[in-house]
Amino acid sequence: MSAGGGTKAIVAALLANVGIAVTKFIAFLLTGSSSMLAESIHSVADSGNQGLLLLGGRRAKRRATPQHPFGYGRERYVYAFIVSIVLFSVGGLFALYEAYHKWHDPHPIESWHWVPVTVLVAAIAMESFSFRTAIVESNHVRGKASWTQFVRRAKAPELPVVLLEDLGALVGLVLALIGVGMTLITGNGLWDAAGTAAIGVLLVTIAVVLAVETKSLLLGEGAEADDVARIERAITEGPEVERIIHMKTLYLGPEELMVAAKIGVPAWETAAELADGIDAVEARIRAALPVARVIYLEPDIYSAARARAGGDGAAGSAAASGTGASGERSGN
Repeated sequence: MSAGGGTKAIVAALLANVGIAVTKFIAFLLTGSSSMLAESIHSVADSGNQGLLLLGGRRAKRRATPQHPFGYGRERYVYAFIVSIVLFSVGGLFALYEAYHKWHDPHPIESWHWVPVTVLVAAIAMESFSFRTAIVESNHVRGKASWTQFVRRAKAPELPVVLLEDLGALVGLVLALIGVGMTLITGNGLWDAAGTAAIGVLLVTIAVVLAVETKSLLLGEGAEADDVARIERAITEGPEVERIIHMKTLYLGPEELMVAAKIGVPAWETAAELADGIDAVEARIRAALPVARVIYLEPDIYSAARARAGGDGAAGSAAASGTGASGERSGN
């Protein structure tokens, strides 16, 4: 996923939400509408979330250290998870609390009747611009995946987070407009409370979805099936490898995949020939999948008889355990 595209979408969402938050707060102060207060807090939370995503992207670019030898790429997942917590607590739970309070003490909008409707319509226009930017940037990288697949499978968290936040913001604005509109028409403040409650339920739902998806990324996800197949073809299409004994992949960050494989190789005459063969396989893997930046290949002599006996087919206990003369080379 393009980091530049994600940053562009985040900045667009941040600018929109700051402007929207200010206008909503003014509308709340003039009218006392709980829907406007809930939407104000929602916009403030979204603005903070976009700031967190930008901070996470910046911190993830730090160089690897002895304590963190694989770098800080996963820090983007950490900040995306914090975003889901902020959205759940500051946005969703506050809206539900405000709805509960307003339901037990309903009162109509008694002055500045035109302000909340005007503000909400203007906010819908600004939020639509932000949402359009996120859609355009996402279309550059999602390929043929559906929107649901894109949100669930994307390894870079920024665009899915902004997409869900903007979608939630637009739906929330419509719910607020309905609540405020019905309150103005009927003079019954319970409509305002109902709109606020609907906004709270919406934000909590989106926050839970974000938390589940980012939790999976934090735990560590491997490459998708199509990418695994490309790696396997790259390994076995040359004469250097007879077969893959076993292989694992792991995303160290949104744009850095680790590939670790034990491979069955011919009986090379010299170590130099073996090293050249491994280098050739690494080059093919990177050509097939550029995001595969950390590669560990462990060469071994495959034994069909050992495989039938229940082992992994590796000849020799030292190589099978990854110790001693395993021949492992790092493509880092």
